[in-house]
Amino acid sequence: MVSARAQVTSPGVGLSGMAVWVPPYRVDLDRWCEWTRNDPAKLHAVVGRAFRMAGPDQNVYTLAANAVLRLLARYAIDPGRVGYLALGTESSVDNAAGAVIVRGLVDAALAAQGRPALARACEVPEFKHACLGGVYALKGGLRYLACDGRNRQAIVVSADMAEYARGSSGEPTQGAGAVAMLLESAPRLMQFDLAGGGSASAYRELDFRKPFLRFAGQVPGRHGRLRDEPVFNGKYSTDCYTEATLCALDALCARRAGSRNAWMRGLGAVFMHRPYHRMPRNAWAMAYLAALAHDAEHGDHAAADGLAGYCAAAGVTQEAVTSEWRLGVRACGADSLPADAYPAASALLKVFRKTPAYRQVVEDKLRAGSAAMLELGNLYTAALPAWLAAGLEDAAVNAVALEGRELLLLGYGSGDAAEAIPARLVPGWQAAARAIGFRAALAGAVDLERDAYVSLHDAGTLDAVHRVASAGVVIDHVGTHDDASFHDYGVAYYRYAGADLASPEAGVDHAA
Repeated sequence: MVSARAQVTSPGVGLSGMAVWVPPYRVDLDRWCEWTRNDPAKLHAVVGRAFRMAGPDQNVYTLAANAVLRLLARYAIDPGRVGYLALGTESSVDNAAGAVIVRGLVDAALAAQGRPALARACEVPEFKHACLGGVYALKGGLRYLACDGRNRQAIVVSADMAEYARGSSGEPTQGAGAVAMLLESAPRLMQFDLAGGGSASAYRELDFRKPFLRFAGQVPGRHGRLRDEPVFNGKYSTDCYTEATLCALDALCARRAGSRNAWMRGLGAVFMHRPYHRMPRNAWAMAYLAALAHDAEHGDHAAADGLAGYCAAAGVTQEAVTSEWRLGVRACGADSLPADAYPAASALLKVFRKTPAYRQVVEDKLRAGSAAMLELGNLYTAALPAWLAAGLEDAAVNAVALEGRELLLLGYGSGDAAEAIPARLVPGWQAAARAIGFRAALAGAVDLERDAYVSLHDAGTLDAVHRVASAGVVIDHVGTHDDASFHDYGVAYYRYAGADLASPEAGVDHAA
């Protein structure tokens, strides 16, 4: 008799390729620290080394289209076989259209290259839930292939522009970029176990929001850009991220038997949503300590002894930390934030961070691709896919032995919601991983000086010294007509700059 779980996973759909596209404009955080009088050593340890910014003639749709074009080229994909093109983003600038705009830009670029367009019978949904939209789009693509899209291919692209006010705590965590993923049956890179995953969601009023009132009174730039700076509360948002991670992992672990901490220690690699360098490390470490507490309550004496030792060193009681994990984030009051959700658990985390177990459970699991991600800043929906792309390429190039080992993807979206998805690499995955070209995608960066950064950040303009030639799809102009005979006010018109985004010879042939 075939189990229900085997029936769910039997179609064997999964990931066959990835491509990354980031704009060339780079802000070096060492230089940023000089401008703002911040501590570079602290910033490197907590945040990273640099972030990217979209150019004056770029928006989320151009970022996404360029990533898709790079994916099509690097993996020699037949556009006519693509039956699903999904966009995950929280930076959409049109409330009626989204992924279909990306489809149009890709089709126009393909026509300019003398290639056929994407299939007319192609679904074009857009997924939005803060930074989790890309994971929801990925799950939608896998379900499409497993149900009514058999013998077709699906492309999921996550694209975003993370913008924060100058002088805010979020300013050094800005970023911009896109990651496109090829999904198909008989995948050449990775399979996902959706049936074995875990989900979590809860409404958080004051976590991280983007209300339309932020745009009131703004004057759009030449290419229609408005500043998309969020309303957020940093410490509360961190607590929400931690709780959602714990809840999604709890839902995942409830579907499997055995020791939770042993399962976490046995994973080959972990990839998480990454607003900045330290945030996923803290959440994963907290999840491991919570796993020790769970296993201790179910008779694991080694877990009980380990947790007791950490608690004693931190000067907190096990009852205090387990109570915090059980209660989680409190609801917001009227016009106010709740108290810190994890004071005792945070003290425990500080002790755990200094132990050899922390290196084995946290740093080793999150190592693949981590160094490269220090260059990118926060990419919102594209942050987790970018880390996955960097990690898989890193593992393939450095011959990291991941075959046969379970991996884990942990996505998060403010507000809040989380997804924990187990995955495994398929035999021969290294060829598709090497074709990702993550490191190559970072080439050609232009470091912005202070005045250029301020101009691009505040006004969406750049001087001729820092401006680079347009690449791929860009905004040409924005419509201004708003009269009885013709309306195009705010509608962007695009052009293909003719850049060679990637040669098919550089990737893997998926045309067969």
